[in-house]
Amino acid sequence: MLTLNINGKDQELDVPADMPLLWVLRDVAHLTGTKFGCGMAQCGACTVHIDGTPLRACITPVTAVAHGQKILTIEGLSLDGSHPVQQAWAELDVVQCGYCQSGQIMSAAALLAKIPQPTDSDIDQALSGNICRCGTYPRIRAAVKRAAQLG
Repeated sequence: MLTLNINGKDQELDVPADMPLLWVLRDVAHLTGTKFGCGMAQCGACTVHIDGTPLRACITPVTAVAHGQKILTIEGLSLDGSHPVQQAWAELDVVQCGYCQSGQIMSAAALLAKIPQPTDSDIDQALSGNICRCGTYPRIRAAVKRAAQLG
């Protein structure tokens, strides 16, 4: 039995020590906003925050974050979509298919928490590990800039 702090709430979960955090979140905690993409930490669809730092949940064993660290998923970013990144994404119609977007949003939110007014280079670097098959990169960059204004 492990105690995890997920989206501000402690949860006791009976999971194997080597279970990837992604599957703990999706299959055990029933938080399906975090997506499975590649399973090799290369696409970014599974990005969550661990103590404010973006992390790929697909390759992270749950025991790596079971030591009082705070796990934040897309569901915990805001209950009603009022986070500036979520607002900007909706305002600028960033989403096409939407599959990568929770990871994109989580990476963008981490960037803005660290650098409130990022440059294009900051945005490109922070989101370089998030792949969008639909190619909405110009809208993603514009939404990060818009979120910085809203933030």
